[in-house]
Amino acid sequence: MKKLNYLDFEVAFEKSLEIVTPKITTENIFINEALGRVLSQDVICKKNLPAFNNSAMDGFAIKSSDAGKTLKINQTIFAGDKVEASLSQNECYKIMTGAKVPNDVDTIIPIENCFDVTQNSVKIPENLKKGANLRLEGEEQKVGEIILKKGEVLTASKIAILASQGIVVVEVYKKISIAVLSTGNELKEPWQEASSDEIYNCNSSLIVSLLKEKGFEATYCGVIPDNLEKSTNFIKNLKSYDVVITTGGISMGDADFMAEAFLKNGLEVAYHGVNIKPGRAMMTGVMNETLVICLPGNPIAASLNTYLFVYPMLKKLQGETAIYHNYIKASNKAKFKTKQGRVEAVLGSIETGEFLVTKENKYGSGMITVLALSSAILVSSGNDSEILENQEVKIIEFNGRFLDKKVDILN
Repeated sequence: MKKLNYLDFEVAFEKSLEIVTPKITTENIFINEALGRVLSQDVICKKNLPAFNNSAMDGFAIKSSDAGKTLKINQTIFAGDKVEASLSQNECYKIMTGAKVPNDVDTIIPIENCFDVTQNSVKIPENLKKGANLRLEGEEQKVGEIILKKGEVLTASKIAILASQGIVVVEVYKKISIAVLSTGNELKEPWQEASSDEIYNCNSSLIVSLLKEKGFEATYCGVIPDNLEKSTNFIKNLKSYDVVITTGGISMGDADFMAEAFLKNGLEVAYHGVNIKPGRAMMTGVMNETLVICLPGNPIAASLNTYLFVYPMLKKLQGETAIYHNYIKASNKAKFKTKQGRVEAVLGSIETGEFLVTKENKYGSGMITVLALSSAILVSSGNDSEILENQEVKIIEFNGRFLDKKVDILN
């Protein structure tokens, strides 16, 4: 195999997205099954939010001109009641939260702010704000406005919006199909016996679980031995998947045949090698219509490249519009060294606004336990050899949000 040409991190990221063509196949599903799915069209508001003027508090519905007066309670209005305007002079309504407000009042005064409250009358405070605690029809959303946009991921709160519109079936993109596999004669599955010379395959469980955390479903397809002929034949049967993700088998080792096996199956390579620590041995491309992502064999490197590269690629393929990493700002708690001249992904966690680097950034990419100790990533630019104590840094959280527009995540 030829020597890897390590591509600049930013260039590799852009190339990763360039080769992705979103899937446009859609389906209609019930909203109670739509959590985590991606909208394939805009949702238009067809019922004003709120649907009618209603009270934001338990209290008294009055005319603001009656401030400071003692008013007779005309009637009590509960949520769901249909009441027409019926106030006479020096009268008010007692009203409950969510109840429809008649059109002859303009202000709601909470019960606790009133005086001399009896069953039949109430004294209204003198100082009040006209329109207080009155939720107006359509103040949140008006009929005809876009209420949810194509490409948005449906969360619980967005499903609540759909339900508020009387929508029970929604059009979404079909889920992409993902195959995950590993390579290596030294690997044994967790349910098999492993000798002292063999290791258990943890990468596949790691990648499948990482994908599931972001709402993707993946099928584990097994371990391919580091053998060119067997790898080539195995890959032939994966072309029905939208995505194939592998770990291992694409570095400079004599037994690493994965890249050649994909090439024999028609892979058009976008790049092979990224100038990042850890995770340089990464390859992406397209095989017929299947997106191929080959990750490093070391667990930390495979995990970090999943966060930095795979998530945005899969989100775009799934039709999402928010595909770029967001970051939060934090103060670095303790100085640590970074790789100069090369982008480095550093594991850590966030506590009370501070970034705590994991194990002083002194760990190997083949380690496993450090992933469990971490919940965030700092990506250094490679321009400096250290991150200073109390330095303001940009941090990508494992469970962080994604944005519609790209932002600079490098430190």
